[in-house]
Amino acid sequence: MFGIIRPCRHRLGADLRQSWLAHLCGLCLALRDDHGHMARVVTNYDGLVISALVEAQTGRSRRAAGPCALRGMRSADVAVGAGARLAATVSLVLASAKVGDHVDDRDGAFARAPVRGVGRQVARRWADQAASTGADLGFDTGVLVAAVRRQSEVEAAAGPGGSVLAVTEPTETAGGEAVAQTAVLAGRPGNAAALREVGRLFGRLAHLLDAVEDLDADRASGAWNPLEATGTSLAEARRLCGDAALGIELALAEVKFTDGHLVHALLVHEVRESIRRTFGEPHTHGPQPPSGHGPHGPQGPQGTPPGWRPAPGMYPPPQAPYGSVPPPGPIPPAAAYGGGDGPPPRPTHWDRGSKQPGPGGGLWCWPKLVHPPQGRGALLGCLAVLYQCGTCQYCCRDPFPGPFSGKWRSANCDCGSGCDCGGSGGRGGGCDCCGCDC
Repeated sequence: MFGIIRPCRHRLGADLRQSWLAHLCGLCLALRDDHGHMARVVTNYDGLVISALVEAQTGRSRRAAGPCALRGMRSADVAVGAGARLAATVSLVLASAKVGDHVDDRDGAFARAPVRGVGRQVARRWADQAASTGADLGFDTGVLVAAVRRQSEVEAAAGPGGSVLAVTEPTETAGGEAVAQTAVLAGRPGNAAALREVGRLFGRLAHLLDAVEDLDADRASGAWNPLEATGTSLAEARRLCGDAALGIELALAEVKFTDGHLVHALLVHEVRESIRRTFGEPHTHGPQPPSGHGPHGPQGPQGTPPGWRPAPGMYPPPQAPYGSVPPPGPIPPAAAYGGGDGPPPRPTHWDRGSKQPGPGGGLWCWPKLVHPPQGRGALLGCLAVLYQCGTCQYCCRDPFPGPFSGKWRSANCDCGSGCDCGGSGGRGGGCDCCGCDC
């Protein structure tokens, strides 16, 4: 339920992005088929990793799904089988616990007694449904429920000077058991130990990143935050996140997959990206300095030698984040693209000169994609946000118009926050963000 994995289509590439969407739609349809339409609201990006892990160990299992309003009335191949159902079960358990916590804390809409009553009923129903589906799959959801319920006791015992890892332990336990179950469903019990470690460290990472993202807001409101409660610094949190990411990568290397490309992209590349995004670190695309060099020149015992000057183009300009490289040639002014903040996405999906480029029709007929972009006021912009979110345009319509600016955006891509992938290189057309040989 943390939503820390937010894949960029440039990093994933066309093939992996199609597989990722198949698991996203498969999770949504599994929730609908087993638990009703209301349960589809708990569909989340992190939950589909469970489905992807099962498929990575067993081989592809897909079916053709008919037109769906959330896909703009388009058909698609979606993931099916035990993996999608397990992902739905885990998502329901976590959603039930989350709603229950909000009810107990009387947060937001649950501050009123009638709403709290409805919330309790929904949480109880989701927990019962998850237990039923889990029993069909041979998975005891009571392990997850017990771990989640222990969270409040752990938080109450935490104090200054304590370990923040003691607070993340229930999340780690729940994540470890859920991910280890994928090995059981796949008929590969030898993978269970390594996958349990993957899930445990992913749970730790998700909890820490969630705490970092909420830190400022929690300080302002006086809400409980594990970093603030234990006196853990951001530097220490960053170190723990880096250790968890490395541990996930090492544990994945011990798992025997039929095809592990997607799970590697999600649990290695995208996990690193989530850490970078949460801590506000710049991308490191581009050449690194020569061995023995720092950001501004060769480093010896006495620092940079006096009188040394870098060759033209050896290092990025001082104002650029280290690791980036200036683009070759002049950059066209933003005004050339209708007032946007750069060129629109590559013209591979639409005709740039058309009046209504890109995917449309069905529930995606509004807002229209026009060139140059047309902005909207506050009221229409807010309506567009709600409508686009409800019709899944942010993750499935590519490109989609910005709700307020009208600028063309790429689906499930956070390139605006610093990704300069450009959609070239790497497996399947994505960029090589970490230089690994996968």
